[in-house]
Amino acid sequence: MSDTTADRTSRRVFIDKQSPKAYHALVETADAVRTVAAEAGLDRSLVELINLRVSQLNGCAYCLDVHTKAALRAGETTQRLGVLAAWRDTELFTERERAALTLAEATTDPADAIAQESAYETARQVLDDDEISAVIWVAITINAFNRVSILSKHRVRAIPLIPGSPRG
Repeated sequence: MSDTTADRTSRRVFIDKQSPKAYHALVETADAVRTVAAEAGLDRSLVELINLRVSQLNGCAYCLDVHTKAALRAGETTQRLGVLAAWRDTELFTERERAALTLAEATTDPADAIAQESAYETARQVLDDDEISAVIWVAITINAFNRVSILSKHRVRAIPLIPGSPRG
């Protein structure tokens, strides 16, 4: 029997389906984190930038798909989304967004203590305690969802093309 990607994927346990109580608890956590972020003054666009950047670092195609759509709905531009992986090399992000992205990256790779301290110091200069806490919680939560999707091999489904569109 050939060990194709489809074969490997078919043997995966979709842990969200296998353990729905645990998954629903994670969804409830995400709902609480969205509330905390909104109460701290983080707009939906910034939350989605954090979700996307963390998902880029983790290589989670499923979450990248979901949160790209959410970022566009939140008013994010295709230009900023297109350069997010190299955000440090652009002038398209505000000081506040840069601080949040730096802190989210440090949260995603907590083993790098030097980068974590530097990120925290950067965040401290721009974000208040509630914002710092919210950014860290957003990053922690999307990291958890990334692992659910990566280990379950959740698939990204193609969006049907509209006849007459540039690619349809």
